[in-house]
Amino acid sequence: MRSTKRWAKLTAVAAATTLALAACGGGSSQTPSSSGTTDSNTSTGGAPSGQLNLGVAYETTNYDPSTTSSALAMGANWHVVEGLYEFDMSNYELFPALAAGDPVKVSDTEYEVTLRDGAKFSDGTDVTTADVLESYARTTADTSIYKQFFSFVDSVEAKDDKTITIKTKYPFAAVAERFVDVKIVPAASTQEEMTAKPVGTGPYKYESITNTAIEAVPNEHYNGSKPATVEKIHWDVLKDDAARLAAALGGTIDVMETVPSATKDQLAAAGWTLDEVPGYNNPFLMFNTSKAPFDNKDVRKAFHYAIDRAKLVNDVMGGDATVATSFLPAANPMHKEAAEQFTYDTAKAKAAFEAAGLKEITLITTDHPWIANLAPQIRQDLEAAGLTVNVQSMASGDLYANFADVDNPTFDVALAPGDPSVFGSDPGIIINWWYGDNVWTQKRTQWANSAPEQFAKLSEIVTGAEQASGDEAKKLWGEAQDLIADEAPLFPLFHRTMITGINGDKVVGAHGIGTTGLNLVGASVK
Repeated sequence: MRSTKRWAKLTAVAAATTLALAACGGGSSQTPSSSGTTDSNTSTGGAPSGQLNLGVAYETTNYDPSTTSSALAMGANWHVVEGLYEFDMSNYELFPALAAGDPVKVSDTEYEVTLRDGAKFSDGTDVTTADVLESYARTTADTSIYKQFFSFVDSVEAKDDKTITIKTKYPFAAVAERFVDVKIVPAASTQEEMTAKPVGTGPYKYESITNTAIEAVPNEHYNGSKPATVEKIHWDVLKDDAARLAAALGGTIDVMETVPSATKDQLAAAGWTLDEVPGYNNPFLMFNTSKAPFDNKDVRKAFHYAIDRAKLVNDVMGGDATVATSFLPAANPMHKEAAEQFTYDTAKAKAAFEAAGLKEITLITTDHPWIANLAPQIRQDLEAAGLTVNVQSMASGDLYANFADVDNPTFDVALAPGDPSVFGSDPGIIINWWYGDNVWTQKRTQWANSAPEQFAKLSEIVTGAEQASGDEAKKLWGEAQDLIADEAPLFPLFHRTMITGINGDKVVGAHGIGTTGLNLVGASVK
């Protein structure tokens, strides 16, 4: 058995260039010949062989790359659809995918990207710039969750059938990193087709997708640098931790997503490798700030003072997490301990609740097992601070559809998991996901409406930070983290260490990643 612990490495490209002015030669310091290769994908040229069986912890019914954010769809799509650029998710190193190479810098605000020569979709049709333009339009539509990631873009146009011109509103060095989130699909495809079973240009293509399983096989038209290495990848959707563990110990899966701390010893005893990566995944408290007294930031912060987060980490998570000292985790180079630290203080929380006249709340939670395991202690801690707490657990889709994504929400507080690092690790991605001008601030927390001045102030800080460099950028990202902690309409309790179980007796070249989902591109079987 081998157990590895490592910090999620943030490449200089994914972090530093995001914060720098576009003084560098291109959007990436990686070159096609030197990046994007995993251990087993220094390809020997052999035909794909064997089958990889994966046990995954999340479910979804939406695989459309331009609208989905689910861990399952994101992870599965990494094998099937490509952006112009992609991340090696084990270390966030950037590499050209559907692009032939790095963006060519025309000026501080203009770049050109050429498509990979001979690229085809898995249905055999040629990829053209028309497909790129349509995919970008879908990804940045007004209703898209991804729109806020591209506020720096002025225009995206086709220079010819193989070259895209990207113009930015201001110097922005991380063009390639952000365009990872535009996955290229056929322009002629429908949203219904892409929701059910996307067609892409990646090394694999979907063979079947059901509510309980996914299967992908090699894409015979793929001509990129990461060819398929197995004959089939099979995903078993096993939300229940015990079911995933049983599948691992029973030999029906080879890689297990999100290994609970309590089951590590059992997997280790069975000879499995445990790859542990501190990352961004977190349980957050989300408040309905349109409803008193949750429009009062002191009440919101009192919840964080009331909860013994260190006890949650040690007793419930088995030590495989780090108490949040800021909105960004310590793994991020722009992390700054917030000016206000939520040190466990029952008396302080109780005083704030009494001052606001708050006596009873309903805490709604998702039914993810690890989230459900947190609820009893959170309830106990809040009741020790004087509240009566009613807990309602439900499927994630129900929580958002029926409580958070409605015009006039009536819920009090929600406990749910989140991890936008599937989209990238620069602080602009992480902060804009939850605090941009989008569904999170307009509907779910209502914070853009309940505190418009503070929302505008944060937006201004983030925009400035994305255009700054060096010490000035770090200062501004620090200000953003201070403001978020001070307002706390949505704030993490801790950041998880992501644990991936790998059957090393069968699998070669698999790595754990610091986010939800599994990426087995380049992995093979013995």
